Parts: sequence; C-alpha cells; structure tokens
Amino acid sequence: MCRTEFRAPVVIGVGMRPGAASAAILAAVRHVLGDATLVCLATIDRRADEPGLRVAAEELGVRVRTFSAAELDGVAVPTPADRTKSAVGAAGVAEAAAVLGSNGGVLMRAKEIHGNVTVAMARIG
Repeated sequence: MCRTEFRAPVVIGVGMRPGAASAAILAAVRHVLGDATLVCLATIDRRADEPGLRVAAEELGVRVRTFSAAELDGVAVPTPADRTKSAVGAAGVAEAAAVLGSNGGVLMRAKEIHGNVTVAMARIG
C-alpha cells in the first residue's frame, strides 16, 4: 500500500529590518514551514530588493511577492503594532503579506519574531 502525505500549499509573510541576512530569513522561514509546501514569500514593496530576501527566496526555490503599505494596512491582522504602522505605514507586514499572498487564505501561524525577521504563514485559500 502506498501512502501519500498531504502538504498544504502556504505563503510565508516576511517582515524584516533593512539588511537582514539571508541566513536569518531562511532560519525563520524554516522554523514555521514544517511539512507545508511553500509557494512564495510575501512582504512589503519597500523590501523587494533586499539582497537577503532575494537570496533566501532563491535558495527556497520560490518567488517574492510584494504589496504596498496601503494594501497591507487594509488587512485586519491579529497582532497589529503601532511601531510598524509608524515605520512603514501598515499595522503589520508579515501577517498581512501572508494573507494577501495566499489570495485571502487562512492565517495558520500568527507572526513570530526571530531577531530582525518576523514571519507568519497562511494557507492558500
């Protein structure tokens, strides 16, 4: 008998400080990913060209999808942060980016902070 495991397709939202190292991003992503199938990383558009994010995405074999602060701020997140709102114009990056990147999917993991990197995960809807 052949057994096949189901691996849910997910998007991981990433918030980070400028200059975050790819190793830090990879460690945070792998911490929350588990057995799920990663479709893409998602973040705010102002981080689109961050070398650490680009290298991490390349190593994971996925693309980076970005959203404007206004798009991210339009998503109700379970753990909004005033500091993030004043810094980037959205109450949350990782959770909102995960939800938007998953086309309105279900947030499976609320934001987790790993040093200079914050990650959240949503199942594709």
